[in-house]
Amino acid sequence: MADDHSGNGNPNRTWLEKLKQVFSGDPQTRDELLDQLRDTEQHSDLLDSEALRIIEGALQVSEMQVREIMVPRSQMVCIDSSQKPEEFLPDVIEAAHSRFPVIGDNKDEVLGILLAKDLLPLILEENRKKFVIKDHLRPATVVPESKRLNVLLNDFRTNRNHMAIVIDEYGGVAGLVTIEDVLEQIVGDIEDEYDVEEDSYIKPLSSDEFVVKALTPIEDFNEHFQTQFSDDEFDTIGGIVMQQFGHLPKRNETISMDRFCFQILNADNRRIRLLRVTRNPADL
Repeated sequence: MADDHSGNGNPNRTWLEKLKQVFSGDPQTRDELLDQLRDTEQHSDLLDSEALRIIEGALQVSEMQVREIMVPRSQMVCIDSSQKPEEFLPDVIEAAHSRFPVIGDNKDEVLGILLAKDLLPLILEENRKKFVIKDHLRPATVVPESKRLNVLLNDFRTNRNHMAIVIDEYGGVAGLVTIEDVLEQIVGDIEDEYDVEEDSYIKPLSSDEFVVKALTPIEDFNEHFQTQFSDDEFDTIGGIVMQQFGHLPKRNETISMDRFCFQILNADNRRIRLLRVTRNPADL
């Protein structure tokens, strides 16, 4: 009996070939593609929920900009080029990052990036006396706030960089972004032993605009924004937002609550992940 190379009976077909067969017609829009993928995940074993989440994240990254995920200037841990090792090492040890922007006399100018591994010789006290910080700087990559994340990720890979300094429309330092920040939008949070999740729930973009994790406890949200959302039914701000929508919202959907506008920045087929929270102009 001849082998079946075109039907369901061929066990040698790749998962991609199986997935292609699921589509009865080519999707015309990204939303149609996602709908077909979600239907496949729910009604067949060709695609599990984790793989679907990664695909959704990869598609969303192409629509997101650096400003939506960057670490704002106020939260950057920088080293002053005039500091001696004994002055900056305590901050380096406490932050436990692998890379640190180094600033000059002009506090809004990044001279370069200092790698934590280049500080290992400072374990020996005699090396501290002859340490010149500018001799150890790596060039700083600079990107605009509006740069698309998929383009940035490709730049990171091509240039083998892990960090970029983000500048605003006036050329000033707005924040920084790392390759890990971009990858987390695709695969979810990448936590290590130094991550303190509570410290990154709310990131200000300006005095009236914030990026907020949907997992932010309501108590923390209320304290930061001086609101009074109830935590009787939900523990997180994402739960309240989804209740107000009445459905699982998609990216860019917005809703107003209290004195704020909530915009969906990132969501998958199960939950909201990231929000942009803006004070309503009438309340400014």
